[in-house]
Parts: sequence; structure tokens; C-alpha cells
Amino acid sequence: MDTAFLDAAELAGLKANWGAISDAHKELISTLVQNGQTGLFMDWDEPGTNDTAKSAFLESLAKIDGNYPGGLAGYIKNARRLLAESKEGKNPFEGLTPEQPEKVDLTEFTADFEKYEAIGAKQFDKVGVVLVAGGLGERLGYNGIKLDIAVEVLESTPYIKHYADNLLAMQARSESKRPVPFIIMVSQDTGPKTLETLEANNYFGLKKEQVHILKQELVPAIADNEGTLALEEKYRLILKPHGHGDIHMLLYTSGLAEKLQGEGIEHLMFIQDTNGPSFNTLPAAIGVSVENNYDFNSLAINRIPGEAVGGLTKLVGNGKEMTLNVEYNQLEPLLKATISPEGDVPNEQGYSMFPGNCNTLVIRLASYVRILNESQGIIAEFVNPKYTDETKTAFKKPTRLETMMQDLPKLFGESEKVGVTVFSRMWSFSPNKNNIADAAAKVAAGGPADASATAENDFYAAGRARLQVAGMEVQEAGQEMILGVPFTLGPKVILRPSFAMTLAEGKEKISGGSLSGESTLIIDGENIALENVRLSGKSALIVKACAGAKVTVKGAFENDGFELVKLTEAERSAESRVPEYLKIRGYKFENCGAAVFEFDQPGEYTVEA
Repeated sequence: MDTAFLDAAELAGLKANWGAISDAHKELISTLVQNGQTGLFMDWDEPGTNDTAKSAFLESLAKIDGNYPGGLAGYIKNARRLLAESKEGKNPFEGLTPEQPEKVDLTEFTADFEKYEAIGAKQFDKVGVVLVAGGLGERLGYNGIKLDIAVEVLESTPYIKHYADNLLAMQARSESKRPVPFIIMVSQDTGPKTLETLEANNYFGLKKEQVHILKQELVPAIADNEGTLALEEKYRLILKPHGHGDIHMLLYTSGLAEKLQGEGIEHLMFIQDTNGPSFNTLPAAIGVSVENNYDFNSLAINRIPGEAVGGLTKLVGNGKEMTLNVEYNQLEPLLKATISPEGDVPNEQGYSMFPGNCNTLVIRLASYVRILNESQGIIAEFVNPKYTDETKTAFKKPTRLETMMQDLPKLFGESEKVGVTVFSRMWSFSPNKNNIADAAAKVAAGGPADASATAENDFYAAGRARLQVAGMEVQEAGQEMILGVPFTLGPKVILRPSFAMTLAEGKEKISGGSLSGESTLIIDGENIALENVRLSGKSALIVKACAGAKVTVKGAFENDGFELVKLTEAERSAESRVPEYLKIRGYKFENCGAAVFEFDQPGEYTVEA
């Protein structure tokens, strides 16, 4: 190792400490200095002063070096290249012309929809689910991990339980009954609490070994166009998130993607932490991928031109074509510069020709493993520095390299096939990400609220849709504004995945009947049949059955059901003991006499009004 650099005057302190530094750390220091990072080691204290801080600093450098494929030298090299491109204003879409992507339209519940669901349902034991859950609920006004937030408050089911229930339902329906792999990407903020929640609830019925926790690490911030790593203070780097594209790197470095392929898993579905409808789409989305031989299937919604949702676009030119998500602020100038001087214009239905990205993905594992091995899981990094002026020579604050998981197709070749499956918004995309005040402002501006109340609203709407497809008459009640956010009063319908995961299942188990007003229906159990069940007003019916319990439910049920109660200002205050999952909605439900039938022993039962 060449240690001539230690003779530099500014490294005298480092030289004095050199004898106490391990050989591995010496090698890393040498590599960093060779890569222009002398500033990390300037003005070190003499031996005996801040030795603990020095040791911790070197350990942190070694940890980052080991976590990032190519090490810190690779990170610095990538940063310099991307920063140079940013400074020169390189257009990432230069020479590319946008076209409509190849897509399958499943916005209506047609025979094709059911065909794809039937194909997908046969694949349940060949599917793994990847949950990207690196964020806290601070933006929502929730003090905890977002996975602990209730997706609905009639029974206060947290998102993590809702997802686990769907995995258990998939397992119960598969021929092999093998556990569905559940991969959760956490951060240093969410990791401990996620594990605590799983362990405290016995993994919500899942087997511990089917749940794989992958921790996302932070990356160093960059101080300038030369790729200089930024210090928060002496002996401490500024570290920042690298983006949800890290899931690809973690699936590579952990060896898990290759392991799952060897165990017979053929597709991975990637979902977000608080998009509850994801599993509504899973059977059909898998079916579309299988039937159309897609290596990468982006789930999408019809988007309104100008909506703050990325557009899925086929880009053609430079001797290739690729289907990618183009961020909404990039799509408009791209269209104006190429095919549409007016920009993103609506079609006859009022929608853009470019579907909106839900960031729910289905990826064929065989192709995925090959690409991970070629790329070491580094997926199309980008950098977005905020410059102090138009010279682009200095940053307002340190930046960092980032990745987005939906950018994987940038690494695809001609042999990989990318498609888009479009679902209705209620069925597929209802993110819970905005606090009440922000949600109300978005509604006032004509946009979607994307809040806890609207996510819950869509959760019930999906249940109503399943009933209607099965032939039940459902009359929707009116909406009420709660703190500026719209909420449909009813009927409130929860059909748990144990009861039905496909439309065909619902048709088999439901015959006739009607729901109206602010009524409530909750069904949980595989062998429950509804025969001409009728609910009106605020009447509520809850039926739950264990495995082996066969229950037939008949007739019209009348009771006082659930009452929607708006929280007072005092109840919404920080000092109130009202649970935060209610505060972030502004309402709760009070059970005023719902009819509840629970069967915890095998047998045949009839529930009749």
C-alpha cells in the first residue's frame, strides 16, 4: 500500500494515528484518498483524543463500503458521472419518441378480467410478495410505522395484518399449500418496530421463516460536483436514503432472489406499504403476466393529463425501445418536444394516452435474477442536486444518489418484454400518504386526497364492487365532507380475503340480496354463503367462521348497526388519548347493535334473520 499521502501537512493527525488503525481500515483510507476524499481525514486529533469517534467513523465507512456493490469507490465514480451529466443538462430522453405502451385494460369487470384472475389463482404457490416499507407515518400525523396504521376502523385492521391475511388466503387456495414468501424492505427507522409488530402478533398467522426482513442502508451525501463525500461534523458523514430502488440491490446481495427462484417461485409482486388495494389486483395481474409472457408488468390507472402521477410510456429511438415510468413533470416537456405541441392532452374519455404508474410491479423471477447478477442490483441511479445559481458549480445543500424500483426496465435488453395492466383506481390505487390538512387542500384543488379516510372509503368500495359483480343489488349512500375530505357513508363492505380473492369466488358464494343506506357487511371465512341477504338503513351484519365451519346466511337483518361519529377538535388534539389512527381521519364508528355471528368450531350452521 502506498502511504506517501500521509506526508501531506493536513494529514499529520491521521499519520500520528496510523499505527492504531487496522490493516483493513488503512486499505479503505488509501482507496478513498486516491478517489479524492482527503477531506474526510484532515485535521485529525492526536492519539488519545476522540479515539472512540475515530473508530466509529472508520467502522461506518467500512460498513457503507461493504453494503454498496463496488464499494465507496464505485459510489464516488457513479456520483461523478451523474453529476457531470446533470451539470451539462443532459436530457435523459434525447433521441427518444414517446408512444403508448403495450397494455391490457382491466378497468371493467369483464369476462377477460375473470379469465386472467383464473390464470393467476393457479400461480399462487409460485408467487412471492415484496413490500417496500421504509417510511414512518410522520407525514400523515402518525407517530409510528405506516404498516401499523389501520386500513379501516370498523375493526381497526392494520395494513400489515391485511397483507398477511391475503398471503394466508393465497396459501389456502394453492394446491401445494406452501407458504408464500413475504419480503419486507425496512429502514433503520422502521426495522425495529416492524419486527416488534410481527413478533407481538405471532406474525399474524404467517410462519416466521416465510417472512424475510431486508434492511435498507443509508448512503453518503455528496458536497460538490467532484463527488466529495460530505461531513456533518468531524468523524461523521452525512447519510441519506438511497430510494426504494434499493430493494433490487438487497434482493441481490442477500442472495434471496436466486434462492426463491431455486425454490420454484416464478413471479414477485412489489407493493407499497399503504396502498391497501394491491391484493385486489394480484390474481389478474399475475394472470396477465403469465398469459402475455411479460418479464415486467407495471400496474396502472387511467390518469388525467397533468395529474401528479408518473406516466407509463414506450420510448422509441436510438435503435431501441423501452417502456418506462416518466415522471409527470418530465412528461409534459417531452411530449411538447416530440409528438404533441399541446403537451399531455386528454382523449375522448378525458384520460391521458399514458397510464398512471401505481408503483405496483409484477416481475418474472428468471429474468430478474439474470439482470440482478449482471448489474449487482444497482438499478439506474440518478442525482438531483439543487444548485445555488445557473452556473451549477455549488449546491444549496449536499445531495445523494437515488434509485427508484420502477426504473428496472432501463437495464432490459431486447429479449425482455414489458407491459402495462390498467385497473380502475378504486380497485388498485388508493395510497394513504397525506394528512388531513394537505388532503383537504388537494381536494379543494380538484385532485385526489390520498388520505386515510379516502383509502378506507375505497376499501369499502372494493367490497361493494365484489357484491355487485356477484349479482347483489347495492345502492350507494351519499358523501359527507369530513374536515374537507369526502367520505361515502355506505354501504360499508369488508369481504376478507379468506372469503373471496377472485370475482368468481364471490359469484359462487353470493346469490341475490341487497344493501343500501349506511349499512355494514363484514364477512370473514372461506365457507360462508350469502343467500338473499338484505341490509338497509344502518343495519350491520358480521359473520366470521373458522376453517371447517360451513355457514349459510339468509334473510333481512335489522338493527342499529354502526354510527359514524366525527371527532371533536379536542379529541383530535395532541393531548387527546384518542388513537392516532382515528385522529388522522377525523372520525370513528360506534357499534350501536350490529348483529355478530362467530363460529370457531367446525360444523354446518345457518344464520337466518
